[in-house]
Amino acid sequence: MSERAAPFYCPYCGDEDLRPHEQGHGAWECAACNRAFQLKFLGLLARGLQRADHGGDERI
Repeated sequence: MSERAAPFYCPYCGDEDLRPHEQGHGAWECAACNRAFQLKFLGLLARGLQRADHGGDERI
């Protein structure tokens, strides 16, 4: 089993000084802005990925 990915930057201030938070799995704290946050994977969407644009170079 592989390790889970860690966030690269704080979603609030953008700083990269993150540490695991003692709250538990998926919890991180930012030393720069003194905020704690938690990341959670909710699941895959049933509809999958869909492009909103048609590329603009459509030929008929």
